[in-house]
Amino acid sequence: MSSPEARIAIIYYSSTGNVHRLAQAFADGAADAGAEVRLRRAAELAPDASIDSNPAWRAHLDATAYIKPATLDDLEWANGYAFGTPTRYGNVSSQLRQFLDTTGGLWQAGKLANKPATGFTSSHFAHGGQESTLLSLYNTLCHWGSIVLPTGYVNYEVAAAAGGNPYGVSCVEEQSDDDEYLKAVLEAARHQGSRLAEAAVLLASLTSRPSAA
Repeated sequence: MSSPEARIAIIYYSSTGNVHRLAQAFADGAADAGAEVRLRRAAELAPDASIDSNPAWRAHLDATAYIKPATLDDLEWANGYAFGTPTRYGNVSSQLRQFLDTTGGLWQAGKLANKPATGFTSSHFAHGGQESTLLSLYNTLCHWGSIVLPTGYVNYEVAAAAGGNPYGVSCVEEQSDDDEYLKAVLEAARHQGSRLAEAAVLLASLTSRPSAA
């Protein structure tokens, strides 16, 4: 029997690009670990008037239009998940939340269970709700029966340089002009993407073993 391969779905929402940058680093880390990766974005729900009121928002939406919208097929295909969202009042963005709320059929069929899953986020300020956003996201993963894969302090130096959030990779937007800080955060995202791919292979190998006679 051939060894299972990691199939990682990275599904995120980003308005002006900070979460998108993390998502790309996750994808790079997972790919470096040998995973097949699908990078997908949650569909934009905001009206054009709101988007156009912020030139950075409009520019990012137009620049990333080539990235395919997330579908339920991406979740069924993958054996590992990474979900990214900006903080919205300490919670998951409505765009990602809307996508997650369409997964009832897969959940009922058990298609989301026993797969490693992690989250990443960005806020403007250091105390802008990063931890509560990730914990809110993980409520959904617990209902799915997924295996939540936090960053912890598995690599203490990498985690500490990126701000020390044990719940998931997170970025503080007001610090992102600091090249050393941004480099550390992206390294943490790549590291977590690699861990996710490794965990996906491990869990897939366990669940694919034939039952003992």
